[in-house]
Amino acid sequence: MDLTAHDLKLFNFRFSFASVLWFLLACLGAFLKIHLGPGSIGNFLVYRKVFWHAIHQMDLYTYYPSENLGSYLYGPVFSILISPFALLPVNAGAFLWSVVNAAFLFFAIRKLPVSYKNQNIILLICLVEMMTAVQNMQINCIIAAMILLSYTYVKEEKDFWAAMFVALGFMLKLYGIAGFAFILFSRNKMAFALSFLFWAAVFFCLPMLISSPSFVIHSYLDWYHTLVTKNSVNETSVMQNISVMGMLRHLIKTEYLNLVITFVAGFFYLFPLLRFAQLKNKAFQLTYLSLVLIGVVIFSSSAESPTYIIAMSGVALWFVIQNPKNFMVYFLLWFAIIITSLSPTDLFPRNIRINFIQPYSLKALPCFFIWVVIARQLIKKDFKSEEILRIPEHKK
Repeated sequence: MDLTAHDLKLFNFRFSFASVLWFLLACLGAFLKIHLGPGSIGNFLVYRKVFWHAIHQMDLYTYYPSENLGSYLYGPVFSILISPFALLPVNAGAFLWSVVNAAFLFFAIRKLPVSYKNQNIILLICLVEMMTAVQNMQINCIIAAMILLSYTYVKEEKDFWAAMFVALGFMLKLYGIAGFAFILFSRNKMAFALSFLFWAAVFFCLPMLISSPSFVIHSYLDWYHTLVTKNSVNETSVMQNISVMGMLRHLIKTEYLNLVITFVAGFFYLFPLLRFAQLKNKAFQLTYLSLVLIGVVIFSSSAESPTYIIAMSGVALWFVIQNPKNFMVYFLLWFAIIITSLSPTDLFPRNIRINFIQPYSLKALPCFFIWVVIARQLIKKDFKSEEILRIPEHKK
């Protein structure tokens, strides 16, 4: 169960173009954002305050006018995760936080059981979304990494650590619970389940080290009520709810829209898992991992632009395991790069961005098309009989 001996070797990125560019842009993006002043790093200032609020046992989810900061939406355990960065000077903490986010996702991509070349392709495809997440100083790179690592550690038969990433991701932003589906790919499902319960208890209690049991318990209740309230606000937000529901809200006027879409999406998640003969096939597993990464974003009413580093990680992974001679695969990839990754940037025509992309949540559209293709593959394709051209074993 040693996480250090082999795993840390993955940071030896051999000075590939993709690796150097990844860290160069992460550092540059963080520096430029910090250089704009405190008003540009509001998210980090909110996160930083969470640590101090927990120490002084102040409500984590209350808006404090004297601080003039945004609202906090993550789980109480985040107060521990952010502590090393909160103890540093503001600019140093913000810069290190951004770079660590990018580095953690880099680590997770390097651990994927695909060739080194394909890992580089994934890094390049995710560059723009990584920059978006880094410049917003959000936690989405870490969440994407946790979902990826939930799978790779199951694949390496390190269920104890796989369950840790599932539990931590879940108790940070809920999205991480999607990794629990990978228990079906485990050879020791009982160990995975028990490990998950162990880590869930650990992460539940961990914030008590800097506060108190009663404060933490109450904070979890506050978190639940905050998310319920935020979900109702997201329904009409242009910058939030960048999802399938956000795209359809202008066409279908019903209060049950979210529920219906979630139910339908849930079917397409569960049905492939009933194909027991396919579950042990690596191509099937990686395809399902892609489905999970995309789906947790495009079917979430809380999805916003920086969240799409998670979805584009799934798009990139799906791309590298497809038949390279398939024109439609390339079309869908470029559709996602242009509309999903580039549309929020200054490289995209502002008029189209403001009048069409944002109001109709079209950033989600390419990812939804790819999700549908993946769901169809998982339901119909015989992964055991078809030759998989692009996923040679990762050399350890």
